[in-house]
Amino acid sequence: MAYASDFLLDRLLYRDGLMLVIDKPAGLPVHAGPSSRKKGGGDNLENYFDALRFGLPRRPALAHRLDRDTSGCLALGRHPKALRKLGKLFAGGQVEKTYWAVTNGVPEKLSGAIDAPLKKVPRGSGWRVEIADGGEDGAQTARTTYRVVAQHEGRAFIEAKPKTGRTHQIRVHLAALGAPIIGDPQYGTPYGNRAPEDRDTPMMLHARRLIIPISKNRDPVAVEAPPPDAMARLLAEIGAAF
Repeated sequence: MAYASDFLLDRLLYRDGLMLVIDKPAGLPVHAGPSSRKKGGGDNLENYFDALRFGLPRRPALAHRLDRDTSGCLALGRHPKALRKLGKLFAGGQVEKTYWAVTNGVPEKLSGAIDAPLKKVPRGSGWRVEIADGGEDGAQTARTTYRVVAQHEGRAFIEAKPKTGRTHQIRVHLAALGAPIIGDPQYGTPYGNRAPEDRDTPMMLHARRLIIPISKNRDPVAVEAPPPDAMARLLAEIGAAF
């Protein structure tokens, strides 16, 4: 998909002197890398940050990451001091992150916590993330809390909150519960129980909300991103109100 140079202006959710929060579209990597070069010529979100200067000499920079196929709230630091502060908040687990997912399968327990360490495992020319034993080389602790908000005909609308920030954490944890995310090409049935004509369904994982305690002198900043149209349609089919 081709994007206008200033398309992020229409996806700006929050702005102050320290940070911006944008609604990242699914399908666009946040920065250049081997996977983006393989899948589409290297276009990435950082290419469009110049439009978000708003008078500052530097363009903003990523305070954290979202997977290529994940949509929703993404925070940017507007200058180096703000970026360092945001980096500490994210690294220290002080930012509350809420994700919405639509899954093919319903967890046996409708709410709970997944404590399962993760590790990267080579696969072909790339890698994937797998559940690991705690003592394994490369294993990292990972914890996700979740609740099933609604379910219908074997599909579930799940709200997940990662308490650690591991790569592909929510995707792997939900798949381990028997509820892989619909549209996820790596960790379970890619298209859930969708009809063949719907095989272009994007991955149903959305960064719904960030709560960021950016300043000691005011309440934490809470920002929400609306679900993309494809997810909104699936949520309606499941009977979820949002």
